Amino acid sequence: MKALTKGLIAAALASAALLSQSANAFWGSSKDDQLKLGYLVKQPEEAWFQTEWAFADKAGKKYHFDVLKMAVPDGEKTLNAIDTLAASGAKGFVICTPDPKLGPAIMAKAKSYGLKVVTVDDQFLNAKGKPMTNVPLIMMAASEIGERQGQALYQEMQKRKWDVKTTAVMAITADELDTARRRVDGSIKALKASGFPAAQIYRVPTKSNDIPGAFNAGNSLLVQHPDVKQWLVVGMNDNTVLGGVRATEGQGFNASNVIGIGINGVGAISELSKKEATGFYGSLLPSPDIHGFKSIEMLYKWVEDGKRPPNMTKVKDVVLITRDNFRAELKKKGLGNLLNN
Repeated sequence: MKALTKGLIAAALASAALLSQSANAFWGSSKDDQLKLGYLVKQPEEAWFQTEWAFADKAGKKYHFDVLKMAVPDGEKTLNAIDTLAASGAKGFVICTPDPKLGPAIMAKAKSYGLKVVTVDDQFLNAKGKPMTNVPLIMMAASEIGERQGQALYQEMQKRKWDVKTTAVMAITADELDTARRRVDGSIKALKASGFPAAQIYRVPTKSNDIPGAFNAGNSLLVQHPDVKQWLVVGMNDNTVLGGVRATEGQGFNASNVIGIGINGVGAISELSKKEATGFYGSLLPSPDIHGFKSIEMLYKWVEDGKRPPNMTKVKDVVLITRDNFRAELKKKGLGNLLNN
């Protein structure tokens, strides 16, 4: 009788264990389940975003949460991704939106599911096109990075012992874009603060923030100032500076009398890899590693500890990459794979 009782108890326990396992599998409520957080990016094929993802994973390993990485190249896929995250049990997400104007729709969808949102790289805009300053954002400090650009240009000019009287600044602008305007304004501010004559700083608008657009803008400026012997080239990114440098080359200038310093780094690799130096001296390489780790770390602490991130977190960490150090610096940032392309 005792043996029979023990057998029934063992069978009951085994049955209970099986039912428990079945329930856990269905509801996803096992003891080992980790917190899930999303990381949505607009261009997953770009090395910048791949690096952000890699460092988001490092944050996940440190704090023991799963990172659900998703590509959101357009508005429809963005909203569908939020549905998917909610269905998976995620508690929030970091997003670099494919279009800042999607901000209200993204926030409405996230709110309907109770998901917390941190934006990275690009700020949301409301229906009137104004920044949504109440959504936590981590991004490059545009004005400060622009100032670094201006300081680096002036330092290199001094190193070369150029005569400031025969030197001018080609500032290729796109003032309708807030980030572009703040970067270029910051650069000009730093040049003036260093002592460069304001009267020799020439702003010229580009119709597009790419090499052809900047080339046309730079060329139109150069023909107006034939007496300038040396040029400093300023722009919002690598391509605008490269376009300006190409324009100087078309007018007979070379690496000895042009200094161009871009912003972003990734767009400068091909130029810095050339055997012969050009007027494109270098670029300010930002920190996708910091963006990726810090943004999702802030989201995690918000979800777990109720510590809401600041509405604005500016990342000022950039390094000047030149022909001498760009390979080593790219590897440090997790972008070494770009050197094989």
